[in-house]
Amino acid sequence: MPPLTSSVEVTQSHRPAIAVMCLGVLCLVTNDAIAKWLTHDYPTLQIVFLRYFLALPVLTAALLWFGGRTALFSRHLGVHILRGLFLAGSAYAFFLSLSYLPLAEATSIIFIAPILITALSVPLLGEHVGWRRWSAVIVGFIGVLIIVRPGGETFQPASLLVICTATLYALIMISARFIKNSESVWTFMFYMTLFPALFSGLSMPFVWQTPDWQHIPLFIGITITGVAGMILLSQAFRMAPAAVIAPFDYTALLWASLLGWLFWEEIPTIWTYAGAAVIIASGIYIVIRETRIKTPASERIA
Repeated sequence: MPPLTSSVEVTQSHRPAIAVMCLGVLCLVTNDAIAKWLTHDYPTLQIVFLRYFLALPVLTAALLWFGGRTALFSRHLGVHILRGLFLAGSAYAFFLSLSYLPLAEATSIIFIAPILITALSVPLLGEHVGWRRWSAVIVGFIGVLIIVRPGGETFQPASLLVICTATLYALIMISARFIKNSESVWTFMFYMTLFPALFSGLSMPFVWQTPDWQHIPLFIGITITGVAGMILLSQAFRMAPAAVIAPFDYTALLWASLLGWLFWEEIPTIWTYAGAAVIIASGIYIVIRETRIKTPASERIA
């Protein structure tokens, strides 16, 4: 691996950003755990709908407070609509997969998303990816095969839903490149909540099941953890370079293992951890490699 650049050195000034990142990851894993719990009693589409619908007033208020009414408007509405469709589809596929898969296993497979972003950036953005990063992409897919083990007795077709989720997530991230940086993060988050709520809401007349009052706190919880997780992760990437922050996204496996064990007595297999280790190593290498490429040679440490 090439030497790291000065931009990826972890210093004391990065500690707050790392803490924010880890807290955001914990929120999102908790969000997934709540969704897994709710899938036993409610249609997956209804869980997706309420997750975004309940968050919409909160994010609308935040947008108006921080950005004003002008932040409600975007010149890239078509891209936001497409991203909303991708987001609704990815949430549906992932929550549905949690009905069948252990939380840690689904979390491990989703780690392939950043690697897919690198692979898809070639045909969709025309970016150049060298042989080193292509090698890391291939190794990452090998990690997925280690977890999924297609053809084996323990193969779960629901694993394909997680791969679909990761693909849609990669498309969400890539499509953001078609939106100008002048748009605020609140505009992004508003539309990433509005359109998934609208798309999933179309199915409510067909699948709606009145929530039991005992489950209301869970629906509120999935809204709070989802919004908090998105805000914290966005803030973390604003506070420190991606090469410093991104590796801490993989702490999700620790929380998923713990929550899966506490609530469902799920014990991840050695294959889950082995495959996750391969995917994580590939993802970290790609982040570091991309950071090195984007850093001027005069700023590198030999």
